Amino acid sequence: MKTAVTIKYFILTAKRTTVMLLALLPFYAAAQQDTTKLRQVTISTSRAELLKSITPAQQLNSSQFIRYSAFNVADALRGFSGVNVKDYGGVGGLKTVSVRGLGANHTAVLLDGIQISDAENGQIDLGKFNLNNVQSITLFNGQSPDLLIPARSFASASVIAINTTKPALTSEKPYRITMGLIAGSFGLINPYLQWQQRLSNKWSFIVNTNTTNANGKYKYLTYNGSDYAEGERLGAAVRTQQVDGALYFNGNDSSKFNFRVNYYHADRGLPGAALLYVPPQQGQRLWNNDFFAQAGYQKKWDNGLRIMLNAKYANSYLHYLDPNFKNTLGYLDQQFRQHEYYQSAAVAYMLAKNWEISYAADIVINSMTANLPSFKYPTRTTVLNVIASNFKAGSFTLQGSLLNTNLVESVATGTTIPHRNVFSPTLVASFKLSEPLMLRAFYKSIFRVPTFNELYYNFITNTKLKPEFAHQYNVGAVYNKGLKGILDYITLTTDVYYNRVTDKIIYTPNVYAGSVFNIAKAEGLGADVGIRTEGKLGGAYKGIIAINYSYQRAMNISDPETSTYQNQLPYTPRHLLNVNAGVSKNGWGLYYNQMYSSLRFYNNNNSTATFDEYLPAYALADVSLIYKGKFSSLPVVLSAVVNNVFDQNYVVVRRYPMPGRSFRISFQITI
Repeated sequence: MKTAVTIKYFILTAKRTTVMLLALLPFYAAAQQDTTKLRQVTISTSRAELLKSITPAQQLNSSQFIRYSAFNVADALRGFSGVNVKDYGGVGGLKTVSVRGLGANHTAVLLDGIQISDAENGQIDLGKFNLNNVQSITLFNGQSPDLLIPARSFASASVIAINTTKPALTSEKPYRITMGLIAGSFGLINPYLQWQQRLSNKWSFIVNTNTTNANGKYKYLTYNGSDYAEGERLGAAVRTQQVDGALYFNGNDSSKFNFRVNYYHADRGLPGAALLYVPPQQGQRLWNNDFFAQAGYQKKWDNGLRIMLNAKYANSYLHYLDPNFKNTLGYLDQQFRQHEYYQSAAVAYMLAKNWEISYAADIVINSMTANLPSFKYPTRTTVLNVIASNFKAGSFTLQGSLLNTNLVESVATGTTIPHRNVFSPTLVASFKLSEPLMLRAFYKSIFRVPTFNELYYNFITNTKLKPEFAHQYNVGAVYNKGLKGILDYITLTTDVYYNRVTDKIIYTPNVYAGSVFNIAKAEGLGADVGIRTEGKLGGAYKGIIAINYSYQRAMNISDPETSTYQNQLPYTPRHLLNVNAGVSKNGWGLYYNQMYSSLRFYNNNNSTATFDEYLPAYALADVSLIYKGKFSSLPVVLSAVVNNVFDQNYVVVRRYPMPGRSFRISFQITI
């Protein structure tokens, strides 16, 4: 019965995808027709903008962030297919990303190729990554197609690769200083500075610093079933400072070395949940002091041998204070500190012109301390080994990898999880039917262990939690062609996927800390469809439009006898749509971004009987205006952004209302 249901949904999804593709064909046909009409006109053409990858991949670069009215990395990711951003609201609110309904813990975040991890929560707050130092953001479903990557990069269902700005200097211009200021609603003030310096023909460095201050205040509406009541979000002031410095070496023999240090401090007020007829509590605060140092070395030889070495140390401190907590002390004061030691080595070799193999080994040691009584003081040692191969034969490419994860955990007192030794295979294939059309498919098996908080945190401790195993299946097609007519290029992508998860770990937030538990089986059926094109609108005007749609049916299939069987998993919308369009001329650009999310449930009941049992659908519109020009011969960038133009009242996380209409302006100058 389960198999029949699965096949039914798979076929239904495939049909919907096919219908959408057929609906998009007129765009392509029109583009071909226009190309013929204008073939005699001398017009410069652009190459199709598509990341070359045999796995589904999406990318935004620094020039595109403003089109999506993005302030941080989490904002930029909203424009990707299959991405669901969980946001607690405001400038300092926690922002995490779930890809294809698998949960944030299944997505690895890499900063210049080295993973940013959090063994305490397993989720990376992408709201703390300022875009001023980001060159590009790439999302890979499955894994990166490059074989020379750390073993850890193979160990997630999807990968977000954040590449920072690298020095681009010459002996004539040995330095570059970029400074700017962003200001806007909620009392936002965000000055930033970037200094690039050339030290010699081989050495250079770059330093970035920024600070963010905001009072976090905004008004919102709560619904009581018949009417709306106005409230105000208070106690959400945030102050952050971040300094990032990197030293780069580029040798004449293709060797590359980099060393980076990063420090982040945040002092954030945490507003209480918005409850009907109850003023939200104030006074909760969260402090973060995060430091890491990482180094990387790469070299390539003419015989096809490549090596890569990485090392990292990270120290993260979190301090949480709730002065209103009801216990014998009358308050809650908790402090946690994490240490991570990481070492990685990888080697890749071309056995033939069309066949490359690789091996990578990582070791990660995570430990955590706290000021809590009876805390377990866990230490986790993870050793990862992976072998991979990439083979090409004509239009056919086949890539495979086998990851071994060996995990040992110890605690100071009590019991812990058993030793784990797991093999996780991945198989990727692509085939070019013709020059612009490529078919692709992949299968990936992966697992994750519960985080320290899921296992040991006092209020939601569940040491009986089981590791979560996920199997991903994906088939898709890419059509990407440069054109010479009105349109410069057109890109169509579609992927249909099926995920099957055993012992899925579910966390449901509530007024205080939430709860965490396993559900025996879950499956997800979905489709990601995207279209993107740019063209000439007459005169010097250029237009761009990108549309991404995602359908995801993530279900609990543990027990057919229960009322929750085949119900949608919490906080997973079935439909996500993003439309981004704009026009530009002579340095000016005007862009419109529309995002839609269907309704979501915050528990497994999937009831819509009353207003308080689900989170309504919402649609958000953003508008941005940008100017890139010169002031006294110096490059300047001016921008103005209006988020939530139509003042939509909505929530992403239950009882945490999001802000209405807001504004942001910025000025940047480069010396």
